[in-house]
Amino acid sequence: MDTNIDQALFQPLETQTHTDDEIVRPSITYWQDAWRRLKTNKPAMISLAVIIIIILSAIFVPLVWPYDYSTQIRGHENQGPSWEHPFGTDSLGRDLFIRVIYGARISLSIGLVASIINLTIGVLYGGISGYIGGRVDDIMMRIVDVLYGVPLLLYVILLQVVLEKPIEQAFETTFLRVFKGVGSDLILIYIVLGLVYWVSMARIVRGQVLSLKNQEFVLAAKAQGASGWRIILKHLIPNAIGPIIVTVTLAIPSAIFTEAFLSFIGIGVSAPMASWGTLASDAYRGLRSYPYLLFFPAACICITMVAFNLLGDGLRDALDPHMRK
Repeated sequence: MDTNIDQALFQPLETQTHTDDEIVRPSITYWQDAWRRLKTNKPAMISLAVIIIIILSAIFVPLVWPYDYSTQIRGHENQGPSWEHPFGTDSLGRDLFIRVIYGARISLSIGLVASIINLTIGVLYGGISGYIGGRVDDIMMRIVDVLYGVPLLLYVILLQVVLEKPIEQAFETTFLRVFKGVGSDLILIYIVLGLVYWVSMARIVRGQVLSLKNQEFVLAAKAQGASGWRIILKHLIPNAIGPIIVTVTLAIPSAIFTEAFLSFIGIGVSAPMASWGTLASDAYRGLRSYPYLLFFPAACICITMVAFNLLGDGLRDALDPHMRK
C-alpha cells in the first residue's frame, strides 16, 4: 500500500464562525406574532382605527358639543346639514349630530354588554359540556340545539314582552333604583340579548375543548391532581382564546343590528333616548322630504358593522396558529 501522500492536495481549513445554531431573529410570543400579522392586514387596521374613533367620539364629543341630545332649538326645525348642525336637525329642532353621537353610546354599550354576557355564559357552558362529555354533554347540547333552532329575533321579542313588566317593577325596588337613570328599556335589552346570544359561543368553545382535552398538557394537569374547574379555566379556555376573541368581536355588530331592528319596529329603546335604531325609525316617516335624517344613522350602523366584521376577519387570520410563519 502506497503511503506517500502528496501534501499539495491538502490545504488547511480557514477559521470560520459556526452560525448553524445561532438564532437568526429574536423569538416572539404567540400574541406578538398575532399582532405582527394583524398589522399587515390593512382592512383590519383601518377598521380598528374607525372603531377607536367612534368610541372616542361617543365618549368625549358630548362633553364639548354646545347642544344636548334632547335640546330643542326654536326656529331650527328640519334644517339640512350646515356648519352649525353638521347632520342637520329633526322636526323638533334637535341637533342630529349629537343625537347620532349619543346613539353611538347606547348602541355600542348594548353590543359590549351583550358580548360580555355572551363571553361569560357561553364560555363556561361550552367548556363544562366539552370537558365532562358523555350524557351530560348530550343533554347540554340538546338544550343548545333547541335554542339554536328557533330564530334569534323571535326569542328576543318574546323575552322582551315577557320581561317588560317584571323589569319595570324591579326598578321600583330599592336595590335597582340606582339604575333608574339608565332606563328600564335599555336594561331590558341588555338582559334579553345576554340571555340568547351565548348559544353560538357555547358550541364553538365546546368544539375547541373536545379537541384539546385529550392532549398531553391536560393529562399532565390531571396527573398532578388538578381539579376539573382548574383544568377548564387555567388550561383549556386559555388555549381556545383565539376563536373566543373572534366570536366576541363578530357578536358585537350582530347585537348592535338586533337592537337597531328592535328599536326600528318600536320595541327597543324608547324616547327620549336615541339609539341608531330609534333615529332610523323616526326618520323613516319623513324619508321623502328629509332623507338626511335617515342617511346618517343608517350610515353609522353600516360603517360600524363593516368595521367590526373586517376586524373579526383580521383577528381570525392573525390568531390562527396554522398561519404562523
